[in-house]
Amino acid sequence: MRRADRLMQLIQMLRDGTLHRASDLAAATGVSSRSIYRDMETLAASGVPIEGERGIGYRVTAAITLPPLNLTMTEMEALHIGLSAVAQSDDNELSNAAAALSAKIDAVMPEDRSRAPEGTGFAIYPFADAARGFQHLPSLRQAVRTRQKLEMILHDTKRIVRPLQLDYWGRLWTCVVWCETTDGFEEVRVDQISSLRILPSLFVDEAGKSLTDFQKRRQATRD
Repeated sequence: MRRADRLMQLIQMLRDGTLHRASDLAAATGVSSRSIYRDMETLAASGVPIEGERGIGYRVTAAITLPPLNLTMTEMEALHIGLSAVAQSDDNELSNAAAALSAKIDAVMPEDRSRAPEGTGFAIYPFADAARGFQHLPSLRQAVRTRQKLEMILHDTKRIVRPLQLDYWGRLWTCVVWCETTDGFEEVRVDQISSLRILPSLFVDEAGKSLTDFQKRRQATRD
């Protein structure tokens, strides 16, 4: 398993909000506890809201707190989208200011970190290319709200999907979809979408294909 895939698997395991011991995470992903410690450091440095420490356990929190502000994940998402957009501009002064501001935000985030963030803060390995997915977020949001099907190119394969929910994990965006091409649920990393097109076709909830069905299935795998 590639490390980026393992990190995505760890996010999915930790997102239930309960504490998970490093030894249990290691057994589930087939690596050592020491690798899990490094993975937790990397996820925290990537902006994923990891809470916990060695010997106690880890979990993903639902919100990020910045003194003296309390920011929801959606508000934090909007902030990082704006910073990332400005950082990629041709104005060096603004670009540098965005990078500096992102570093300041990272410095006061409450995650337990063993090392300081690197680079511009919002583009740290292993999700350094997450900004590529920004262009797709408006279409994904619209399709989720209006319940419209999407045609997307993912891993060089064309898929027809029903977008059910967008999730944000510290600069990494995922979308829960029912894929009509593979006839199953998928959690798609938005940065891995090559192209996206909203289709005129609408969809309605069907037994076994709804967000509720996905959530029940995911919970069943944890029990």
